[in-house]
Amino acid sequence: MSSRIHPFPFVKTVILSCVLFFLVGCTMGPERKILPTFNKEPVSQRRIDLGKTLFFDKILSHDKTVSCATCHQPEYGFADPVAFSTGVSKKPLARHTPHLFNIFSNSSFFWDGRSPSLEHQALQPIPNEDEMGLPVKEMVKRLKQEPRYVTEFGAVFPRSGVTAKNVGIAIAAFERTIVADNTPFDRFQSGDTKALSASAKRGMDLFFDKKTNCSKCHSGDNFTDSDFHNTGLFGEDLGRATVDRHGQFQMRPYPFFHTQKAFKTPSLRNVSLTAPYMHNGAFNTLEEVIEIYNKGGQDPESYGISLDIKPLSLTQQEMKDLVLFLKEGLLSPNKFNAAMTH
Repeated sequence: MSSRIHPFPFVKTVILSCVLFFLVGCTMGPERKILPTFNKEPVSQRRIDLGKTLFFDKILSHDKTVSCATCHQPEYGFADPVAFSTGVSKKPLARHTPHLFNIFSNSSFFWDGRSPSLEHQALQPIPNEDEMGLPVKEMVKRLKQEPRYVTEFGAVFPRSGVTAKNVGIAIAAFERTIVADNTPFDRFQSGDTKALSASAKRGMDLFFDKKTNCSKCHSGDNFTDSDFHNTGLFGEDLGRATVDRHGQFQMRPYPFFHTQKAFKTPSLRNVSLTAPYMHNGAFNTLEEVIEIYNKGGQDPESYGISLDIKPLSLTQQEMKDLVLFLKEGLLSPNKFNAAMTH
């Protein structure tokens, strides 16, 4: 028998190892730096920095008292710790401020999905009279009067400079870098059996079990199917039906009348940081959320309620385990706070 080692198994092993290293590095490193793309082209760090400056700058509001970060507060998971944020009008907004973690993978935005891109969404709160209240033309005029912005926009967008479109592109570039990864769940999935406590592991098993069916909607890497569902909450907000009128005149319930009071499934990454919960901020704790799902929703008779919403018959210990998985297992070590403004 020849003592010569055939090169193919060795080469195959090396290639596989490199691929795994690349994948793990892209999805798990706590210091991972995301350089997003726009129209399939890499985005420069300078564009991201410009978007970050705009995100925290109150110049984008009518009376210069409100910025994007006023409602999307880094120290609260880029959400707001109150049920309904207030803008320049001082009136409570209609829906709870959603968090911004891992929105680089989203295909629609807002609770009702009315915005088709992050660049489009980033501009919507600025002219809204209850949020930032600054007409788009006035925003562009105001930015053009600031030498620092004229310089930065000229460097980042040399062909067009300060435009409304470029404001949206820049803010979106920054928002795509708000990433929650390298969680205990991620590390457990990669083979670190000690990454989760015994209780959190039981909660993880429940989360992916048909008994709860949590992972049917909270699916994929970001724990969201990016779809819209009526989960049986009280209230008159029609949700997705205000945008997508498909089935509006149907006389049968879900899935035919599936847009009625349906809201986008939020990602659960860093969910412990983003209370209160739901589109209406109805629940202050994850314990309350799980309790409601265990009961089959607040309003089981809601017309168009998803067929997946039904009593779960979980024990108190099972609910504790499930909550611990959400709190412990999906918490990223990446830190975001008010220091980001500097």
